[in-house]
Amino acid sequence: MTAVLTRRPGLAKLRASSGRSPLHLACLTLVGLVVAAALLAPWLAPHDPNTVDLAAALAGPSAGHPLGADTAGRDTLSRLLLGARTSLLGPLGVVAVSTLVGVAVGTAAAWRGGRLDSLLSRSTELVFAFPGMLLAILVVSVYGEGLLAPVAALGVAYLPYVSRLTRSLVLAERARPYVSAYLVQGHSGLQICLRHVLPNIAPVVLAQSTINFGYALMDLAGLSFLGLGVPPLTPDWGRMVFDGQTAIQHGYPLSAILPCVLVVLTVVAFNVVGERWADRVARRDR
Repeated sequence: MTAVLTRRPGLAKLRASSGRSPLHLACLTLVGLVVAAALLAPWLAPHDPNTVDLAAALAGPSAGHPLGADTAGRDTLSRLLLGARTSLLGPLGVVAVSTLVGVAVGTAAAWRGGRLDSLLSRSTELVFAFPGMLLAILVVSVYGEGLLAPVAALGVAYLPYVSRLTRSLVLAERARPYVSAYLVQGHSGLQICLRHVLPNIAPVVLAQSTINFGYALMDLAGLSFLGLGVPPLTPDWGRMVFDGQTAIQHGYPLSAILPCVLVVLTVVAFNVVGERWADRVARRDR
């Protein structure tokens, strides 16, 4: 049994399969900058993001505050940098939960079939029919503010997208000759899935997870804007838009507009990167 029979082109070959458009390169650069800002925020932030300076409240850009200050005099640049950590950590948790559980559920349903497939498919369809934001709002109303409750709720809400995709991919892989050959040789279903099936479908699942990351970022920012996300003192882009409503009313919109723009650009960047990756996978499989 050769590697050609059991493996599709790897990620390195996939990346080299087609050129990158200027839009894709711009979005990939933006994703890299946002991730770097989140990782280096404690060293890049010029001020403590929670330091209140009422004398600088609603101040415009200056040498001390390059992007101005909010209604409490907190430095906008520092809160944007530190807010990137929370704003990316939440979607990462959503994607981790939905991808790990969704892949396990989809693989089990496709491989075992029968009643298990029917039970798991119907269960995920029930979750799919329930709006994710509504589920998150209900969970937060029970457990209170914080990042864990909405992340868990959205992770469950995003699970059907991954499980249904995984199920269809595993069904296609199981029909391939190499699976039958390994079964005849006495390999267990678990071994075949872990060593061959899942690596083959990984690029498609990762592309979907990248798109889900952008949507999760938008949903969590929306919850924070509603005051249902992170606690008030936690730097977060959605929370900054919520806190900046008062500044907009006083004619100082910068502290609310900047995080809103960052949310939109980051969501678009992740979606473009994910869709580009998915398009490459689709062309590879033709």
